[in-house]
This record gives sequence, structure tokens and C-alpha cells, in this order.
Amino acid sequence: MKVNRREFLKISAGTAAGVMALGLGMDLKPVKSYAQTLRIRYAKESTTICPYCAVGCGIIVHTSKGAGGRVINCEGDPDHPINEGSLCSKGAALSQLVNNQNRLVTPYYRKPYSHAWQKVSWDWALYKIALNIKKTRDETFIHKNSKGEVVNRTEAIAHVGSAALDNEECWPLQAMMRAMGLVYIEHQARI
Repeated sequence: MKVNRREFLKISAGTAAGVMALGLGMDLKPVKSYAQTLRIRYAKESTTICPYCAVGCGIIVHTSKGAGGRVINCEGDPDHPINEGSLCSKGAALSQLVNNQNRLVTPYYRKPYSHAWQKVSWDWALYKIALNIKKTRDETFIHKNSKGEVVNRTEAIAHVGSAALDNEECWPLQAMMRAMGLVYIEHQARI
């Protein structure tokens, strides 16, 4: 069947009019009752920022009420000025990140020259990190440069900030890094 442009428009207009006419008599009560029983109806709603890239999209997270507080839904925040409710594929699948049985929630440590990882406590891991930072800073601290000028810095440690941090969180973090003498300070939003 060969259809020219004018016939195509007539068929399209007729189909659209028919769909509209059928839609006027449609009963929306079943849809309304379904919407009232959604699983997020009694969930706690909180807003956050997507942790994946430097865009900083707003996300609404629904968590179940109770002792567990399990994440049951994540969706884009329509009131957020950056993404206005839309999310990329990574942000849309954010609930899979926290509800993943393979997700590591405790730190692991591999001793030097070892092939095995061992589970350690958070207190031990943070203490070990602090010791390594202090040791590296003390060993590589430069008080004066080759011209004799006071520089008080270390060039052996660098810091890369997270895109999930806002300006108010980045400022004290960067101030702390500068207080330790770091000069290589970057932020993911600029990379």
C-alpha cells in the first residue's frame, strides 16, 4: 500500500482523535488505588548527591522505617537545580550499590609481599592510614627550597577531593591538607 504525505497525516489525525475519544471515558480508579499502595508510601525520604561523577546530581533516597533502614528506592530530585530529576544510568542504579550482597563494608589489609587479604577493623585501618601519612610527611618534609626560602611543604603526598562533597565540606578538607604541607591538591570536579 502506497501512502502519500497527505493520507498519512489524515490517518494520524484520525488515530489521535480516536485515542483521545476513548481516553475520555477511561476509569482511573484502579490506577489511583495502585498508586496508594506503592512500597515507598511509608518510607523515609532524604536527599543526597550522586557519588559517581563531578556533576553533582541530586537524588531522593527512600529508606524503610525500622531498625534496618534499608534503601528501597533512589530517584532523581526534580527540585535539584543541576539535574532537575533526571539521572544517568549509574545514578539511576544507585540503590544496587548499597543493596549489593558483594559490597565490602569492612576494610581489608594486605601485608607487604603477601598475597592474602585479611579483614581488619575500621579503627585499625584508620590508625594505619594516619601512621603512614605521618611517616611519609616526616620523611619528605621540605622546610626550605634550594634558594633558601621557607616553603614548609611535602611533595610526596597528593590529595584528590570527591565530587560528592559540596563547597562547605571541601573548604575544611582543603585547609587540613594545606596545614599538613600538601601542595598537590586537586578536586574531581576539575579533572
